[in-house]
Amino acid sequence: MSTAHHYHLTVTWTGNKGTGTSGYANYDRSHTVQASGKPVIYGSSDAAFRGDVQCYNPEDMLVSALSSCHMLWYLHICADAGVIVTQYTDHAIGTMEVVHNGSGKFIEVILHPKIIVADVSMIDKALALHEEAHKMCFIANSVNFPVLQNPLVEAAS
Repeated sequence: MSTAHHYHLTVTWTGNKGTGTSGYANYDRSHTVQASGKPVIYGSSDAAFRGDVQCYNPEDMLVSALSSCHMLWYLHICADAGVIVTQYTDHAIGTMEVVHNGSGKFIEVILHPKIIVADVSMIDKALALHEEAHKMCFIANSVNFPVLQNPLVEAAS
């Protein structure tokens, strides 16, 4: 039996400079993402598409969702397996291709998590658990491109 979960967000375009979308260069790509009781996320398009480099863009958010979903499953699985993770940092890289008409798609995301475990005896198990986390990740299971992992696990000194 499956259970449905619903996520309610409000995305509001904030980039009207006074003339709306009267021309491609006449409006900002700025917007906000809000969910009840949570901080506002300030978004824009990628700078390559006339966006604000100081704001998160949808591509950033997709790569972030994949990275954080993997991390959260990984930490859960490690806790269940007796692997004590003391630090986790991921430098994820998403690759998107844009075609001649301006459309595009992601072709892969590579996660580069660096994990610190409590003891050297946990390293092999900690490495192996990444595959299980990948299989469980809601977001990775929802995309149509490869999500790869290139983990590095070290023991606390």
